[in-house]
Amino acid sequence: MGLEVVVEEIREIGQKEATAIRNEANEEARRILAAAEERATSIKQEAEAEVERQVQQMEAQEASAAKLLVRREVLNAQKELLQDVFKATEESISALPDTFHEKAIRELLKKVAKEIKDGVVFSNSRDQKAVESALSELKTLSGYSYGGIVEISGGVVVKSADGQLTVDLSYQTFLDEVWESGLKDASDILFG
Repeated sequence: MGLEVVVEEIREIGQKEATAIRNEANEEARRILAAAEERATSIKQEAEAEVERQVQQMEAQEASAAKLLVRREVLNAQKELLQDVFKATEESISALPDTFHEKAIRELLKKVAKEIKDGVVFSNSRDQKAVESALSELKTLSGYSYGGIVEISGGVVVKSADGQLTVDLSYQTFLDEVWESGLKDASDILFG
């Protein structure tokens, strides 16, 4: 065996080892690239899912905000309508004939006479004559006097003679009480 044969064998062994190392390196590179591509795909999918989640969350927030705005506008319109109804009711009561107010004043004064023995009666200017007439004609009101005009839409305000007790029997007070107790029913009727 000559030197040439030994060199040739070494060369063949070297080439085989180089080819094996190259193949192994190529295979390792393919595995690394495949893993990197798989990781990149996973990251891309996660990012897309996160973007989709954020978009859905933003859409839900915008929808909620829009619904809240619409609800607020509806409630404001309902409130305005109810205020208009309340004002129209006040105006209708004030526009009733004088005979109604005179009768109402007499009944209110009879009622208050059961609570206050002696007192001072206040009314609006329209009802002043009705109050003075009732005070002079009704025996149960002999301990009462007329105190003057106050800013009320109708009815009376009575203070006890000692000033310890005030009874507000003004139309506004009655209307407020009826309104508060019947507001839910009125709202249900008007707005379903």
